[in-house]
Amino acid sequence: MTDDAPLLRRDAPEPARDGRPQAEPPDPTSGGPDAAPAPSVPLTAPRDGTPRPVETSGELADVVARMAAGTGPVAVDAERASGYRYTQRAYLVQLRRAGAGTVLIDPLPLDDLRTLDAALADSEWVLHAASQDLACLAEIGMKPRRLFDTELAARLAGFERVGLAALTEQLLGYSLEKHHSAADWSTRPLPESWLTYAALDVELLTDLRDHLAAELDRQGKSAWAAEEFAALVASADRPPRVRPDPWRRTSGIHRVRGARAQSRVRALWYARDGVAARRDSAPGRVLPDSAIVAAAEQDPKDERTLLTIPGFGGRSVRRLARVWLDALDEARSLPDDALPVNQPVDGPPPPHRWAERDPVAAARLARCRQIVIATAEEHNLPPENLISPDYIRRLAWSPPEDITPQTITTTLQGFGARNWQTVLLSAQLAEALPDPAAI
Repeated sequence: MTDDAPLLRRDAPEPARDGRPQAEPPDPTSGGPDAAPAPSVPLTAPRDGTPRPVETSGELADVVARMAAGTGPVAVDAERASGYRYTQRAYLVQLRRAGAGTVLIDPLPLDDLRTLDAALADSEWVLHAASQDLACLAEIGMKPRRLFDTELAARLAGFERVGLAALTEQLLGYSLEKHHSAADWSTRPLPESWLTYAALDVELLTDLRDHLAAELDRQGKSAWAAEEFAALVASADRPPRVRPDPWRRTSGIHRVRGARAQSRVRALWYARDGVAARRDSAPGRVLPDSAIVAAAEQDPKDERTLLTIPGFGGRSVRRLARVWLDALDEARSLPDDALPVNQPVDGPPPPHRWAERDPVAAARLARCRQIVIATAEEHNLPPENLISPDYIRRLAWSPPEDITPQTITTTLQGFGARNWQTVLLSAQLAEALPDPAAI
């Protein structure tokens, strides 16, 4: 497998004698975020053909040798079954490296991919929206030591559209079809068209990395990106934060009034979660949030009444009627002191409540936000990538007693801000935080 074969396109002309298409793909005149989009060429097949997924330890050993012998960065992607399965595990891993070609790996029949990880230990990994894939890759023994995130790089460079297809079209002149992005990747066997789609996701990733790296360098943002990428690497195998009372995130729960009714949401949520975990099915496919909220509001006492509630009429849901009724019975029997209570919030209240609770803090927040917006516009990047909005809210709600650029830097870095962010903002925030009327 090499990187010398031509890319196949839907409208590709007959190849010339050297095997390459006679018509070359469009060459955008500029790689910058303000460049006018050039006409794109549909990319419908990998240049080396669609590989068959690796499924055995022997095949994996061959892949490890190939990838170790390759050169330069390695493009990495993973496909999950979000919306279909309970877990966020990887059901397909895609890699491409110069000199090694494209590889698709089915991790299900393999113990892990630690041998592949070791072979790539000294390589830069190129991912798009890395935070979405790092956790599921870590589960199978893969963690980058260095990475380049093309989506994050595009955000820092000021691109308005940062999806993989949009960037590939603007910077490389090729359009990618994304109609399998929400597919159930736990399906076996995987259809050929899905495998082609997956292979194309890494086909141009290193080319895209080179364009974006050059643009970041041109804008003087390479050091910023390096800090962001290092933070991603540091968090790659960090377990996800466990949210307290996850049932409170049930969509539509704001309509449920009273602790007793909320206890019914809680009971149904945990009953559904147990079924979903046993089935390895996405909770929403077991029972929709809207059904949980409706049942919590109506509090049905028998199966006949329960099944009249929208969301409980499907065959698989009806078979679990006793599970739902038992959960509601349990909530109904709870003593008052076991009902849900609002937990103390870790951090400031929602901003819309600041004006009534602390008008001075609300004014501080407004001044700080103006600083962030103006600085983001000056450097052509989204405000949320300049600094996390949560960090600014925490700072404005409870600023350090001694307000100086250094104390602001220390506070923001304690929240998780990067050095480049505090360099751009700390001095200005130190000026904005004090109440002008008190100076």
